[in-house]
Amino acid sequence: MATDYDAPRDAEATAAEQTASLDALRAQAPAVRTDVEDEANLLEDLELPGADLSHEILSVDVVPQLADEFRCERCFLVVHRSRRAKPGVDICVDCA
Repeated sequence: MATDYDAPRDAEATAAEQTASLDALRAQAPAVRTDVEDEANLLEDLELPGADLSHEILSVDVVPQLADEFRCERCFLVVHRSRRAKPGVDICVDCA
């Protein structure tokens, strides 16, 4: 449906639409909790940085550097030789 944004607006109809929209949003919003739980219960499932992850297994396939790649001397990323800033210098165009 096309909308003519240049047409005059009816102020009463616009106000009624806004009120209806606001009521619909309020109905969809979750109810505000009034009961307060113990802080210890809230933090029970929270994992902090530096947590013990010794039981986790990390599996990554390492691919050696290919003949058409080089390692940038500034950012240490392995990139294709077409990304070299200058011939004979191992610096990528992003770091140059």
